[in-house]
Amino acid sequence: PHLAALVLARGGSKGIPLKNIKLLAGVPLIGWVLRAATDAGVFHSVWVSTDHDEIEKVAKQFGAQVHRRSPEVSQDSSTSLEAIREFLNHHHEVDIVGNIQATSPCLHPSDLIKVADLIQKEGFDSVFSVVRRHQFRWSEVKKGENKMTEPQNLNPAKRYRRQDWPGELYENGSFYFAKRHLIEKGYLQGGKMAYYEMRAEHSVDIDIDIDWPIAEQRVLSFGYFGKEPLKEVKLLVCSIDGCLTNGRIYVTEDQKEMVSYDYRDLVGIDLLKKRGIQVRLISDRDCSKTLSAMQLGCIAKVSATNKLQVLEDWQKDIGLSWKEVAYLGNEESDVECLKKAGMSGVPADACAVAQKAAGYICKSSGGCGAIREFAEHIFLLLEKVNSARKQ
Repeated sequence: PHLAALVLARGGSKGIPLKNIKLLAGVPLIGWVLRAATDAGVFHSVWVSTDHDEIEKVAKQFGAQVHRRSPEVSQDSSTSLEAIREFLNHHHEVDIVGNIQATSPCLHPSDLIKVADLIQKEGFDSVFSVVRRHQFRWSEVKKGENKMTEPQNLNPAKRYRRQDWPGELYENGSFYFAKRHLIEKGYLQGGKMAYYEMRAEHSVDIDIDIDWPIAEQRVLSFGYFGKEPLKEVKLLVCSIDGCLTNGRIYVTEDQKEMVSYDYRDLVGIDLLKKRGIQVRLISDRDCSKTLSAMQLGCIAKVSATNKLQVLEDWQKDIGLSWKEVAYLGNEESDVECLKKAGMSGVPADACAVAQKAAGYICKSSGGCGAIREFAEHIFLLLEKVNSARKQ
């Protein structure tokens, strides 16, 4: 049976405009679940249903196919079921839909693989995600009512210790898998049903549970970053024009060039060095005089006609794997380097093809703190690497 992953992503949002493609830890929100769905390897197709051009572009960047949903199912009042039924009406090859919520960025492929087995091998008609919570519930007393609250799931005289109570299962909204015949009858849950219990740290719902900065910390700690495990970064290579500087060149009357840079970026470079990470600079033009004036103390290669070749030479000379190399670039000439490096980033104002190739998109523009921001991102990921080692 054809199992399709389907992410519903309307352009409209009452809370955060274009929330589904807002950057979360340097990756568009929808990108986290699309990466997990693709790497799970259990879906015959991965789709995004949207009514917005920008969301369509991001979806395709992450390898998803796009279903353009109609205005009728793109309203604030439209339900997920309506959008899924419309999708099935246009895709008769699909037998099972795995509806994955874009707002669940800590989803891992391992979860999706196990759920696919429940549907395809164990014969369940629908499977949905839950999380275990240890919360005592009490009845609500509305204002003006003359009555007392009552316990719902506990005896106050014999309160459980957390370790002695198994807790309760709650839907967390991360995904709903269902067979076509159920959906066509108007159900996402029905027939032979099963729940799939997710780990609490992977159960992040931005719509309900969490603020954006907190979500970024959760994703950096518990998110899925790709098939290969993260390694400790030992070399950062940074493009000079457009990353270290803002890309502008000022020419004086006596034909001398001047550029500007941000002191925060110099601090970022210094912090990287103190953590034992080499920092090297690269440019496709001759800016040796400018670098000399900056006195950064970094190895640099200027007039580089082939940046990838320079990067490969450095990587081999130092004896590093690609996973130990980070690259910050902003132009088409950086794209192949961004694809090769184990950790890649671009400033906020990088060109479109560079943004598409990067794993992290800074909030800061080139020459305005992008290196310092990318350094902070590297430090956070290194914490994740060290935590995994301890475990």
